Amino acid sequence: MHLTVLGCSGSLPGPNAAASGYLVEAAGARLVVDLGNGTLAALLAHQDPFELDAVLFSHLHPDHCADFSALTVLRRYHPRPPVDPRAHRLPVYGPSDAADRFAVAYAPDAGEAADTDLSDVFTFHTLATAPEPIAGYTVTAARVDHPCEAYGMRIERDGRSLCYTGDSALCDALVTLATGVHTLLAEASWTEAPDRPANLHMSGRQAGELAAKAGVGRLVVTHVLPWADKAAVLAEARAAFAGDVVLAEPGVVYDV
Repeated sequence: MHLTVLGCSGSLPGPNAAASGYLVEAAGARLVVDLGNGTLAALLAHQDPFELDAVLFSHLHPDHCADFSALTVLRRYHPRPPVDPRAHRLPVYGPSDAADRFAVAYAPDAGEAADTDLSDVFTFHTLATAPEPIAGYTVTAARVDHPCEAYGMRIERDGRSLCYTGDSALCDALVTLATGVHTLLAEASWTEAPDRPANLHMSGRQAGELAAKAGVGRLVVTHVLPWADKAAVLAEARAAFAGDVVLAEPGVVYDV
């Protein structure tokens, strides 16, 4: 299984850096996990979007889903698509209101939002908290600690496993979801400080603590805020977890 970082900037794009988005590939099956600001351009540099097997969304804050409207334009209006997007609708998995929220985002104005329907090129599904087969992978989702309907995900195939935290404070659900995975892709938006808001994001130290509690093989730290000290966030994670810790970088491909 391979993990390509399309974007990893936390909460908003940074200079020459897209927000959250990841491409997961194994045995010819391709998933995109989140599609934040700027990630579709990065995806186009790595993969034909018409060859995707599914798109998964951890939650619907713009830095994780803003480029979905652009993907809709591509699937509806590409003059020479390699496959018929209406005969091969792309499965989309996410929070329970994803279909309605994406329709509102795509609608030409507020008055037409209720009449906007994207089901001509997509099929929408709510993420399941029990293991679910998606495009040859087994995906298990869990509600996590963030101020909206938000999920972490465990993605498994052919004996390899990846856990993605999405956006979340440190919580028991993430420990359970990540236990024993080969690679943990964990958000760490900032360094540890007593005035950090609760129930929102993890620090570098907390991401390291999660990796240690879950007994993971490797920790990939992502979603660092553009104004945060990346080196300090990484140092916190390494101090809390004795295993392999790296900082996610755009365009880098990791073996899971």
